[in-house]
Amino acid sequence: MKAIILAAGIGSRLGNPRPKPLTHLSSGEMIMERQVKFLQQVVSIDDIMAVIGFKKDLIMEEFSELTYVFNNVYDRTNTSKSLLKALKKVKDEDVIWLNGDVVFDPDVLERVVATQTSCMAVNTASVAEEEVKYTVQNDGSIDQVSKIVENALGESVGINRVIAKDIPLFIEMLEKCDDNDYFERGIEFAIAKGLKIYPVDVSDVLCIEVDFTEDLEKANNELGEA
Repeated sequence: MKAIILAAGIGSRLGNPRPKPLTHLSSGEMIMERQVKFLQQVVSIDDIMAVIGFKKDLIMEEFSELTYVFNNVYDRTNTSKSLLKALKKVKDEDVIWLNGDVVFDPDVLERVVATQTSCMAVNTASVAEEEVKYTVQNDGSIDQVSKIVENALGESVGINRVIAKDIPLFIEMLEKCDDNDYFERGIEFAIAKGLKIYPVDVSDVLCIEVDFTEDLEKANNELGEA
């Protein structure tokens, strides 16, 4: 199994001059430091790949042991294209991928790894307007996933898994995405072509995507209560 951290973006909404994955938490860790620590419980350090762009040297200096893929057009593309670059480096292995701004507990990865299908970690306790939301089909697999889903059941939290046999189709669909599309658009395209990806509920454990300062405050508060 491989792991991919999407860490190329500018992260301007947080107002931090450094890459968002290097944001310090109340625990004393950086967001990406915490991610790498927990990822090493399910994959080798040699199997963790990070897609970098904005101020890439700062990330590489902090995490010298990771494998890197450079998105040279990070300022003009979104996560669909960063993920595409990384997935093209993977051969016949399952992949866990996550946004570089997700603060989570190790239970999240344990549940994602335990699922034998392609899957998406979700929070069913919240359906915020700005978040990526989802609905399901009759068999329980994801039907729609985007920011404009109606009658959503919850939110995607930015941690996902694709099994090896689904990767070729997913790569093909990511290639169809526009430059400014999130990777969830590629998932929607793949679902239309037969991909089955199932929600994994992590609502009861810490898993917060840090888009705004309020998200960071919430994550720090939960870390303080742990």
